[in-house]
Amino acid sequence: MKKKLLSVVLSLSMISTFMVGCGSKEKASNNNEIYFLNFKPEIAETYKAIAKDYEAETGVKVKVVTAASGTYETTLKSEIAKSDAPTIFQINGPVGYESWKDYCADLSSSKLYSYLSDKSLAIKSGDGVYGIPYVVEGYGIIYNDAIMKKYFELSDKAVSIKSTSEINNFDILKKVIEDMTAKKDKLGIKGVFASTSLGAGEQWRWQTHLANMPLYYEFKDNKNFDNTILAGLDSKEIKFSYEENYKNIFDLYINNSATDKPLLGSKSVSDSMAEFALGNVAMVQNGNWAWSQIKGVSGNTVQENDIKYLPIYTGVKGEEKQGLCIGTENYFAINSKVSKEKQDASVAFLEWLFSSEKGKKYITKDLGFIAPFNTFTDAERPEDPLAKEVSAWMQKDVTSVPWTFAAFPSEDFKNRFGDALLEYAQGSKSWDDVVKTVQETWKSEKSK
Repeated sequence: MKKKLLSVVLSLSMISTFMVGCGSKEKASNNNEIYFLNFKPEIAETYKAIAKDYEAETGVKVKVVTAASGTYETTLKSEIAKSDAPTIFQINGPVGYESWKDYCADLSSSKLYSYLSDKSLAIKSGDGVYGIPYVVEGYGIIYNDAIMKKYFELSDKAVSIKSTSEINNFDILKKVIEDMTAKKDKLGIKGVFASTSLGAGEQWRWQTHLANMPLYYEFKDNKNFDNTILAGLDSKEIKFSYEENYKNIFDLYINNSATDKPLLGSKSVSDSMAEFALGNVAMVQNGNWAWSQIKGVSGNTVQENDIKYLPIYTGVKGEEKQGLCIGTENYFAINSKVSKEKQDASVAFLEWLFSSEKGKKYITKDLGFIAPFNTFTDAERPEDPLAKEVSAWMQKDVTSVPWTFAAFPSEDFKNRFGDALLEYAQGSKSWDDVVKTVQETWKSEKSK
């Protein structure tokens, strides 16, 4: 009887030890699990496939949860408070960082940060890096290289430079543009620039994208902030101190356009892009999203390998080192409140996604991202020519201009800016009136 009792006790002890051991393994497994809270429902299935492949390759489980459309901030607030909180989440630029900075780990020593082609795009505070952009878009002056080459081959051109690649400031750009206008018949174009679309609802390229330039430089002068968007959000008033620089490029656009200034109020963005696609003009300001418009124009004559980018030069000192306007609202952050093991595992997953052959294929082919990392070769970039150009400019030794227009106070501010530009182009408002409108509207909108 004693032997049987001892046997039972030993058996129970072994079972208990086995169960504790299994429990420890299960606990360890959970501790190493990554939890990615995804922002976009339309790519949820792709991220699930990525997670499956990553687990098969590394043994590390990636839990993917996707917030419903328009509910990300609410979902993040709920999930971040749980014991099993997201280890990877997304923040909406500097504004999002201000809301979530207590949960953002410093990524300055990570390989992921080292992979960034343009490190000025990261969200920083002091010496720390707390948000890594993972998909970007860009805009600038798109040009047709075939027309530009035709110009530079002219024996009577008024400039000594020999190619568009030598244009690196406003003074050179202005000389080239005005000379091309004088020789537009020889070049077979109706104007150098496509129409400056100033119709209602068609002004966004000027009251938002072009307006980004002077206000970026103004807020950059604010030494109280590391970030121009945060400086803009803090500004109750603006001086519009770089208004002459804005006027420089805007005048160049409207004075060398395919359309006379009084008629610009009737022009749309589609009109402008069609003029470029049909070879009627040499240049147009727009972003890489414009490729679908160019490609879709019936009778399109522009060859893909002739579509290139120039930065928007305005005459600011040192602009020779200025790149395209590059921006995003999508940044990865690592939860600083989870264990160091989970933080490291989360960073390792993102580094795999943006550096391994399999991961990069998902990024380019399935997600279609312009990824701002130097781990991608030209062959691994998105295939459309404008996306390739944005990627190429991010590899150059220049500083990209961030999308500071995220700090603009309202749509009303932008629309009143655009309406004032139309009146200026039509001759019914002076430039001083435009400046006053911009200053007063910013102030009134900020006071609401």
